[in-house]
Amino acid sequence: MAPSSTRRPSPGQSTPRRGRPRCPESRRMHLGQELVVLGVLLLIAYVLGRLAKLIGLPTIPVYMVVGLLASPHVGWFPLSFGADKIELIAIFGLILLLFNLGLEFDQDEFFGNVGRLVLSGGSYILVNMVVGLAFGFWVGWGTREALIIAGITATSSSAIVTKLLIELGRLANRETPMILGITVVEDIFIAIYLAIVSVVLSGETAPLPVIGKLAIAFLFLIVMFTIARWGGKWVSRLMRTKDDELFTVLFFGLAVMFAGIGEILGVTDAIGAFLIGLVCGATRFRNRIETFALPMRDVFAAFFFLNFGLSLNPGLFPLVIWPVVGAVVMTLVLNAGAGQFVAWLNKLGPQAGINASSILHNRGEFALILATLSLGAGLDHRIQPFAGLYVLVMAVIGPLLAANSERIGGVLLRSRKKAGASDRNRQAVPRHSEEIALMEAALAGDRLPGDQPDDDLEAVALALGDDDVVAGSGAETQRTAEAAVADEFDDYDLDDEYDTDQSAVYDAAAEQAGQQSDQRATRQRDPEY
Repeated sequence: MAPSSTRRPSPGQSTPRRGRPRCPESRRMHLGQELVVLGVLLLIAYVLGRLAKLIGLPTIPVYMVVGLLASPHVGWFPLSFGADKIELIAIFGLILLLFNLGLEFDQDEFFGNVGRLVLSGGSYILVNMVVGLAFGFWVGWGTREALIIAGITATSSSAIVTKLLIELGRLANRETPMILGITVVEDIFIAIYLAIVSVVLSGETAPLPVIGKLAIAFLFLIVMFTIARWGGKWVSRLMRTKDDELFTVLFFGLAVMFAGIGEILGVTDAIGAFLIGLVCGATRFRNRIETFALPMRDVFAAFFFLNFGLSLNPGLFPLVIWPVVGAVVMTLVLNAGAGQFVAWLNKLGPQAGINASSILHNRGEFALILATLSLGAGLDHRIQPFAGLYVLVMAVIGPLLAANSERIGGVLLRSRKKAGASDRNRQAVPRHSEEIALMEAALAGDRLPGDQPDDDLEAVALALGDDDVVAGSGAETQRTAEAAVADEFDDYDLDDEYDTDQSAVYDAAAEQAGQQSDQRATRQRDPEY
């Protein structure tokens, strides 16, 4: 060993402690750099979010792209910022996302229309889950991976769906209750599905432990649903306080605590947060909680999506490009068919089915939550880039399809309308030729052979089937018949089909505007996530 390494300091000389005098300053510099990086990322997210909203895109893919640009796997961003730096904040974002999902769950609507909602939403989920599970097995990444892929591709983003309904002005549309009902059933399905997935991802294979964990998970669900349904009055008493600061600390603490309880019980922190949100939504403080919880959710959820983007490795995208393409095509085809089916179940037309399927195409936060759970469970490393790229593609395609669903329906349904119109015209030609000849003769003042002066108008009235005109006489008959002739002649305008279609459009728009005029009197949920 070198002598210098064992040399003791002379009396009066301080012992050198490497780095310690510089430690506080280096920490401040390091913390300052991290805060600058985080602030720059959020500002970039703001700028790109504003640009995205100009073309009708949600902010979820924007946050993911910003995180992807700052990922150490990319190297495009001048600052390096690891995902572990904001992991705890991202967990808070996940907790608040599910907490608000439970908070906004409309129990009265669900239990009041449970049969219709379960039939519509259940059939939609069943079709997507079965085909998605088959697709997962076809990909060949494993059994547990197939279950995760089925969940990723089967459920819509209730946040993006609600946001689009509001921004597109379709809250008063006939298909909107059906769409919202499907998202409600999807929320229930997510709770049950996550409870099952948490047991599957635990890696337990022995029958008795698996049954025990499932029993605990479902018991937790039943107890919390029971409290939410019938215990709102007593929970309200526990949450009574006039201090806004303490009130915010209370519900946020409940969300974090029950997320931890859910994690301990093996049903994931997401389900614990969802269930306590369900309970809080049953209290009389629901609107007050939303007032404080929604801004918190928006900020923390941005960190969740940003963190997910930071963890993505674009180098793995080529490995999942074809599975993603297959999943996108499968989603578009399945949703088109499922949309028409649920529209038929609810006795709505093809256009309503097109509107519903185009909005329900959107995938978002739940797919990313499943990908995060799969990463923690050590599943195939391709699940995360698959989920990230799939959500990016669908979060762009979905809003664009939703914004243009009326035009798409007009193009697809126009040929059928034209065929029906031409058939009606061909059937009406023999009868219309006689009626038009009579009307032209009457209006020209020509008298038919053997007719009296008023007989012309009576003949026209008979042709029109107007018994009231025939029953009259004299000047009154003539005026009534002339009015009937004028009305009928207007009906046979060359632009008849165009006018009819336009009036239907105007009537529908007026009806929708009238229904939307009362929306300000109702509570509107925040639509972002």
